[in-house]
Amino acid sequence: MTAHKPGQLNTGTAGAPSTSPVPQATPQPGRYEIDTTCSAVTFRTRHMFGLAPVRGSFAIRAGTVDVAGPLTDPGIYAEIEAASFRTGNGQRDRNVRSARLLDAGQYPVMTFAAERLDGLALTGTLTVRDVTRPVSLSIEQSAVSSGSFTARAATRIDRTAFGVSAYRGLAGRYLDMTVEVQCVRK
Repeated sequence: MTAHKPGQLNTGTAGAPSTSPVPQATPQPGRYEIDTTCSAVTFRTRHMFGLAPVRGSFAIRAGTVDVAGPLTDPGIYAEIEAASFRTGNGQRDRNVRSARLLDAGQYPVMTFAAERLDGLALTGTLTVRDVTRPVSLSIEQSAVSSGSFTARAATRIDRTAFGVSAYRGLAGRYLDMTVEVQCVRK
C-alpha cells in the first residue's frame, strides 16, 4: 500500500481517481493505530459574512481502530489537537485557538468516538470544549492492504453547537470537515 498525504486521492486499478463511495474489503481483525504523520482533519468554511472562503487543518494527535465482528459496532477513538488549528493566517489562527473560540489552553484535545457503522455512515460523538454532540461521517473512500488501511470521511459541523460561538456573522458557523486516516495494525 502506498502512503497518501492528506488531500491526495487514492487511485483505482486503472489509475483514475476514485470519486464515489465504494465499499472496500474489510481490514483483518485486530487493533490498528492511526498513523498521525499520514493523517489529518481538513476543513472548509467562510468568513467575512460568508464572502471569503477559508481552508485549514487540524492534526490528529492519536487514535485507534479496533476491527472485530460485527463491523456495525466499531471501536474507533481519535484525539485532535486544538492548538494545531491552521489556516495560513497567523492572526486568525491565534484568535481561533484563543479562549474566545477553541480555548486550546484549557481544552487542548478534541475527541471523536464511533458508536455505529451503518453501510457508509459512521456515527459517534465529537467532544469540543467539554461539549459532546452526535456526529455522522460519510465514508467517501477506503482501501485495505496487508496490515493497514486508509479511509476518508466527511461531515458538516455547526461550531455553535459546541459552544464555539464568538464572532457570529463574521466567522463561518459551519465547517465542512474531511478526515483522512492511515491505520496500521499493531
